[in-house]
Amino acid sequence: MSLRWQTDQAKAAQQQKLAEPENAAAAAAASSNNKMSWGTELWDQYDNLSIHTNKGIEVLDKYANFLRDRVVIETEYAGKLRRLVKNYQPKKKEEEDNEFTSRQAFRNLLKEVGDLAGQREVVSETLQLQIIQGVTLLSKTLREDRKKCLNDGTMLQQALSAQLSSLERAKRNYDKAYRDSEKAVENYKKADMDFNLSRAEVERYKNIMTSKIQQSDDAKNEYANQLQKTNNLQQQHYGILLPAVFNRLQELDEKRTRGIREFIIGAADVESSVAPIIARCMEGIVKAGESINETEDSLKVIERYQSGFTPPTDIPFEDLSKMDPSAVPQSNYSSVPYNHLTIKSGTLTAAKLKKARGGILNSIFGSNKEDFSDLPPNQQRKKLQAKIAELQHKVDQETNTRDGLMKMKIVYEANSSLGNPMTVEGQLNESEHELEKLKVNLKKYQGFLDKANQLQVANNSPQSNRNQLQNGHRTSRHSNGSASADDHHDGDDQPDDAGSLSSSASPESGLGTSHTSLPGSGQGSANENAAGEETTYETEVELLQPLGTCRALYPFEATSEGSIPMNEGEELQVIENDQGDGWTRVRRANNSNGWDEGFVPTSYIECTLFA
Repeated sequence: MSLRWQTDQAKAAQQQKLAEPENAAAAAAASSNNKMSWGTELWDQYDNLSIHTNKGIEVLDKYANFLRDRVVIETEYAGKLRRLVKNYQPKKKEEEDNEFTSRQAFRNLLKEVGDLAGQREVVSETLQLQIIQGVTLLSKTLREDRKKCLNDGTMLQQALSAQLSSLERAKRNYDKAYRDSEKAVENYKKADMDFNLSRAEVERYKNIMTSKIQQSDDAKNEYANQLQKTNNLQQQHYGILLPAVFNRLQELDEKRTRGIREFIIGAADVESSVAPIIARCMEGIVKAGESINETEDSLKVIERYQSGFTPPTDIPFEDLSKMDPSAVPQSNYSSVPYNHLTIKSGTLTAAKLKKARGGILNSIFGSNKEDFSDLPPNQQRKKLQAKIAELQHKVDQETNTRDGLMKMKIVYEANSSLGNPMTVEGQLNESEHELEKLKVNLKKYQGFLDKANQLQVANNSPQSNRNQLQNGHRTSRHSNGSASADDHHDGDDQPDDAGSLSSSASPESGLGTSHTSLPGSGQGSANENAAGEETTYETEVELLQPLGTCRALYPFEATSEGSIPMNEGEELQVIENDQGDGWTRVRRANNSNGWDEGFVPTSYIECTLFA
């Protein structure tokens, strides 16, 4: 019996030895692929990894809550700034004092503070729409992926536990069967040595022994089989299956960490994007302060209150002894006209002007993102290059598909037994159609990239910083497309009445319609048009002369105020060139014998200017 036991043990050991190289190779492969990864280094830290990943997502949620609180603060700050500006706007009864440089500077200061409020609103809205939504979406995705990973890990643990339970049952059955077989062998030996027992009795003990031995062998084989299954599953569990789950958790956690980094940088970029405009607001405030001239204000006080009278002469001495006693004494003291009013001169104001071009363009800008024109120039070119590379890759893939279908069709036509060539005809036509669409899109985005490169070259040239002279004012284009006016009169050092022109309908400021003033007319606010004191002139817009013609390369759907739609191949008149903002003003005749004017993307048209 002991000899059989040794033989069985040797067979089990041999089976285990044969299985070891395969398991060792699998474990080595997994170790090489997951070097310094959670799957190999933290194979027994399932609970800790579950806790760590959950804490990491909680940190992401905490950052999202931080951003929400900051958005609330930014919104409240912008609202309070606007209320502050509104509360300190000059009253109508104070308008006559607006001629003083200190009052003009304070009024320009309020405009710049209003623009600052607009920039805080831009920061608040951008953080809400871009950063907070991105963080919320990432947190939701990470929680779902983490839940899937933990469910997979739980299922693997349950499968291993079930296999270990099966092995334990097989071992108990084998142990019981082995003891029963040993007892049956011992009983048979005793019966065989007992001469008082009949042959039939001895034969019965022998049959029992044989049956128990067979049961023991079966239980042993089952135990060996379950042991091999358990070892194989355990090797796969700790060498391949569970490390794969842990590696997924590692990727998930790294994605969360990388996301926090990108969102923090993105929030800083949002703040940096408005920094130049805020800096210009600060420059406007400094300029308003520098425009204050105490000497000029003193002269204006003189002009307002100077009476024109000469000071009174010496009062003569009156000798009463030489006067007629019956005469009624009369006072020769003359009243000095200290409170004599100066003549009030009329003022001249201009009518409200149309909205600044920049405000309209900014409202259009966000509606068309096909050419990524809403991004900074470098980012726009990167996006276009990536899109072109993607389309080129698709074109190459579709070209290979078409070539493969054509070769298949040629083979089928040469040997009809291989297949019917008509079966690939439809696929070939579909591939040709898809390839043509991809080429059209590729050409369109290449045109976008060419336009972007030309715009970058133009922006880097001195011509891009050109200034225009309009109505005696020097105007320059701001980044938001609006214009600012500085008064430069020959021989006069007048303060800037208009200050910086706040953009209207632009996402940077959020202010209402902006105003500017004519030369020498003060600020030109609508509040200055007091009845009987001022004269208001309304100006009619003359029809602009065309600078050339243009042809639409692509169709364009107008979705914002100030833009007009156009069809591919349509001819239009150019009435205003692109000012560096990516938009050209055009005109077309309508059915009612009139003209339709508006802006279209410069990259969508091909212009031919008159000589």
